[in-house]
Amino acid sequence: MIQLERVTYRYPDQTTPALRDASLSLPPGSFTLVVGASGGGKSTLLRTLNGLVPHFYGGVFRGRVRMGDADPVALTPRRMGRHVGLVFQDPEAQFVVSTVEDELAFGMENFGVPLPVMRQRIETVLGRLGIGHLRGRRIETLSGGEKQRVAIAAVLTLQPSVLVLDEPTSQLDPQGAADVLAAIDELHRAAGLTVMLAEHRVERVVERATHVLTIEEGHPTVGDARAQLAHHPLAPPVTRLGAALGWTPVPLTVAGAERLKIDDERFQIRGGGRKTEDGTPRSSVITHQSFGPPVLTLAGVHARYGERAALRGVDLAVRQGEVVALMGRNGAGKTTLLKVAMGLLATTAGRVSRLGQAVRGGETATLARRVGYVPQNPSALLFADTVRDEVLFTRRIHRLPGLGESLMILGLEGLADAYPRDLSVGQRQRVALAAVLAAEPALLLLDEPTRGLDTLQKADLAALLRRLTREGAAILLTTHDVELAAMAADRIIVLDEGRVVHDGPTAAVMRAAPAFANQIAHLWPDSGWLTVDDVLAGHRAYRVA
Repeated sequence: MIQLERVTYRYPDQTTPALRDASLSLPPGSFTLVVGASGGGKSTLLRTLNGLVPHFYGGVFRGRVRMGDADPVALTPRRMGRHVGLVFQDPEAQFVVSTVEDELAFGMENFGVPLPVMRQRIETVLGRLGIGHLRGRRIETLSGGEKQRVAIAAVLTLQPSVLVLDEPTSQLDPQGAADVLAAIDELHRAAGLTVMLAEHRVERVVERATHVLTIEEGHPTVGDARAQLAHHPLAPPVTRLGAALGWTPVPLTVAGAERLKIDDERFQIRGGGRKTEDGTPRSSVITHQSFGPPVLTLAGVHARYGERAALRGVDLAVRQGEVVALMGRNGAGKTTLLKVAMGLLATTAGRVSRLGQAVRGGETATLARRVGYVPQNPSALLFADTVRDEVLFTRRIHRLPGLGESLMILGLEGLADAYPRDLSVGQRQRVALAAVLAAEPALLLLDEPTRGLDTLQKADLAALLRRLTREGAAILLTTHDVELAAMAADRIIVLDEGRVVHDGPTAAVMRAAPAFANQIAHLWPDSGWLTVDDVLAGHRAYRVA
């Protein structure tokens, strides 16, 4: 069904090919997970499957692509659109009309699908993806995760024989991601749909995949999951842990790791809990860290997003030197809360203060001088001709000398002369963060900061956040990425329908709310261990307010 023969492709104005001598062959009905570093060629590979590369992006292309009997290069994306459904990293990039139901109908109208069939297909995909309640909503009012589901639904209405998805769960909460992946898997198994899916959160997908394709510097290799991931740096945490501990076969899932853990004498349970060498339960090995004064405070805050009540009596505080992760289902009010904190959205009741100053009634520009905000869509912040100019602009308006260190800190020095909007989603995310950090903010508000980042870049981001808090910053971030929360957060706050339902130390909240727990927390819920390094070191130092 999918065949590439010695494909090499270089984008316009680039000197390095995005794909290098890429060859692969995948059978009909396969479910292929694509794994690789951010900017390593995953999105480019997916774009070749419907002819967007080279027709839309230009550049230099050589080699041969076949999708069944079809040649995407010869047929062009328009004629391939009915056979290959492609869902982009940024779902907003493929929306055409203003409401959900019209968006689902738009593609079918272009292909002349009869009205009764259109209605039936719309009902089917709305139900399959659990978004029937969104059908009459305007797309601009949806959360990032809701938009992602709508984009997938719009592609599925065309009933393609091949479904291609570029990070389809990047803005979905854990349960939402599981639901969407289950629906895709059902289509794959029941209808023989061929699926190729690129994803940085490998642990969400790997158990469903029949093949794993790893791509490094534009060169793909295909094999079974264990062979491809056993020693891969971007493998799921339990796989990396199993490889480090010598478990055979290396686990791919929590369930597989649980069985191996039970047989490993190093992790036997004695007296109801894991013990230190002196017999003290791990969960009681806690060190207290005192944070500074509150930098951001919300008291009894209510807010609306369009016609919907998005926040309902929220109380929270973020203190100097603290990283707080804001989690919850899609549409729970997380992004709304950040906009309220930034002063971009007015409250209907309650009080908000930042840096000791009330936000309500204050000038956003004045209040924002020491507050950095990176939205879900990083492109919203990017306007300059080069990455360097993005950072210099911030430095100039805040009357700070030179370029600062943000490009170096985020590993962007090699892209300083690049046009920001030509970069991958993960690279644009880092550029937007660099531009905001250039102002040296005392409060940093981040909305889904790991979108487009691979595992290693995510670890670098966590280390950066910890460094910033050591230097006195306060950080509030929204995330569906449980691994980032495990690595970086001192506290987790969980929102549900605009209300705070959990607020506490990271390990405690992951234990109380398993839907927001990462793989290691699921394996050892009472130990306080949250990362592979915690398990290997045998302890975890807590930071508790």
